[in-house]
Amino acid sequence: MSREIRTEPLTAEAFAPFGEVLEARGDPDRIINQGMCGRHHDRARLDFADGQAGISVFDAVPRDLPYRLDMVERHPAGSQAFVPMHGNPWLVIVAPDNAGFPGIPRAFVAEPGQGVNYRRGTWHGVLTPLVAPGLFSVIDRIGDGDNLEEHWFEAPYTVLRYQG
Repeated sequence: MSREIRTEPLTAEAFAPFGEVLEARGDPDRIINQGMCGRHHDRARLDFADGQAGISVFDAVPRDLPYRLDMVERHPAGSQAFVPMHGNPWLVIVAPDNAGFPGIPRAFVAEPGQGVNYRRGTWHGVLTPLVAPGLFSVIDRIGDGDNLEEHWFEAPYTVLRYQG
């Protein structure tokens, strides 16, 4: 048996329970570089129990919609930010915590120019680009110890494109 969820646009308000949307919306907070650059300052909270922040580059294989969601993961020791290194839409899947287990997932379509920062301990799907290349800069915790929990759903979800 498969359960269905529909994608929704990625907005700061809709994503707020799970973390921050990284984007240059509105007026910049500061103008820098001799007036040639707008800085949208301090847009996400990096949160690590221990270790240090590190920047990695991920190269993920693109997926298609409908998408079969059978597993989500979370990182209890640190937040995790994904910044696309391309100009393509990509899929962002999150789920609320329900007494240590993921609740009903939500699926967002991030548009070009949008990244996300998952709060520490947030259930989320794997990196899911919809178009090649699947290159992302990832800012997360680098340190000793296990920082990964996976949850496999008894019945998978099918993620469908929003139709409204």
